[in-house]
Amino acid sequence: MQSATARAERGEGQPAAGRKFGGEILKVDGISLSFGGVKALSDVSFSIREHEIFAIIGPNGAGKSSMLNVINGFYHPQQGTVTYKGVTRRDVDPHDAARNGIARTFQNIALFKGMSTLDNVMTGRILKMRRGILWQALYWGPAQREEIEHRAFVERIIDFLEIQAIRKTPVGRLPYGLQKRVELARALAMEPDLLLLDEPMAGMNVEEKEDMCRFILDVNEQFGTTIALIEHDMGVVMDISDRVVVLDYGRKIADGTPDVVRGDKAVIDAYLGVAH
Repeated sequence: MQSATARAERGEGQPAAGRKFGGEILKVDGISLSFGGVKALSDVSFSIREHEIFAIIGPNGAGKSSMLNVINGFYHPQQGTVTYKGVTRRDVDPHDAARNGIARTFQNIALFKGMSTLDNVMTGRILKMRRGILWQALYWGPAQREEIEHRAFVERIIDFLEIQAIRKTPVGRLPYGLQKRVELARALAMEPDLLLLDEPMAGMNVEEKEDMCRFILDVNEQFGTTIALIEHDMGVVMDISDRVVVLDYGRKIADGTPDVVRGDKAVIDAYLGVAH
């Protein structure tokens, strides 16, 4: 596995596979979010460039998941704005976020446990379907052709993530690591421009983490997908991220390359404990 630092050393702003970072795809500016008297986020600002892998780290309760929820519209901040693809808004609607290319996985797996892997991944294509409910109910003509096309796309995602053997298995019967991979497949089925991953490797063993790291790098490099992830495994963060932002008690305390963040005294005191 190739570190983000090693990739950066080949040229400023140049990730693996010879691709260059684009301009800002997302900017959060002065975001503050409170629940009653509890401040989840306080005046947080950062930007994410096209095609990069951007990590959000910090101790438990730092506001990391809250920030992802602001980005894709589950939470509406009291102050600040989110600019996505040049459009600035305070209140983002989750449906609009998904339609405009923001996909999300969750800290706690959110799959339809009684449905097969294939059917779960197919739900990621719903926003891409154009035929009305009547056509879908009849399952004839244009609706049938449309579903065949979407199913073919989903099968390519299943092949890409190497989950062919479980395509017909109800996801409730799958081990945790494979359920995480199915959830990633469903997000990829949306063809996102920005993929938000909330602790994609939580609860995984070493082998499962290695597989997930490989898939995240492949998604970024082969599809050109911009990725923002929350992760507690610092080895993973420092190895695959291009940039890192650190939150502590809802405030940003550091923002930079993995090497810069790893050596930041405020980060060491608040989170890392020792210089890694």
